[in-house]
Formats: sequence, structure tokens, C-alpha cells
Amino acid sequence: DILVDGKLCDCDIVVDCQVGDPIPLEVKLTNWSKHSVGPFALTVTPYQDYQNGVHNYELQDAITFVGSNTFYIDSVKPTKDSVYFGALLFLYTGDFYLNIKFHEDNCSRELPLSWFCLPSVHIRAMEPV
Repeated sequence: DILVDGKLCDCDIVVDCQVGDPIPLEVKLTNWSKHSVGPFALTVTPYQDYQNGVHNYELQDAITFVGSNTFYIDSVKPTKDSVYFGALLFLYTGDFYLNIKFHEDNCSRELPLSWFCLPSVHIRAMEPV
């Protein structure tokens, strides 16, 4: 599950936020396999989708992370949850998306396939009212 500003995200949800306010980001992973998985890293990369097949990942002047955009995970035990917290700070208005990728450090344990099907996260940053 992915929560942005406390709201559960799925493919049909747009989360509205205010420019200049830190927005909490929570990623909850559940390991339904029979084996522990890890170590691995999870990286959150924001981008803009221009709706013509072009994605802009050069957003260092528009979005910043409070802390790091990469979470390093030692392991997730079978049938257990692991939750990771971060925050985003939007500096400009616009529609943004989050791309979440996993980087496996240990080839002997495969990550659950469901983790590669995380929902698309769409965030609309607006001027404060």
C-alpha cells in the first residue's frame, strides 16, 4: 500500500497537496511468501507525464525529499508488514507522479511479484488558498 498525506493511493486517486507544505509518504510492504526477503532498496522517483509518451524526471528544482528518496530495507519476514516513511516538498504547482522501484541486493531471494505492481501515484500540487 502507498499513502500520500494519509490517503491511500490507487490508480484512480489524485492526491491534492499544497506547494510549500511537507507531504508525508508511507510505503507499506507485506511479505506473503514463505521466506524472508531482503536486503533490498526502494527508490521513489518523481516525474511529470506530458501525455505524449514523454516523462520529465529532471525535477530537482520542483520537488525535494525531506530525508532521502531511497529506503534501505534489511529484510521483511514471512507474513509480516514493513512500513517506510518519508516526505515530499513540492516547490511549484503541477501534476506529478511517483515511480517506485526496487533494487535487490541479494539474488538468492526474489522479491514478491506483487511489489512490482504498486499503484501509480498521482499528486497535484496547488497554490495555498
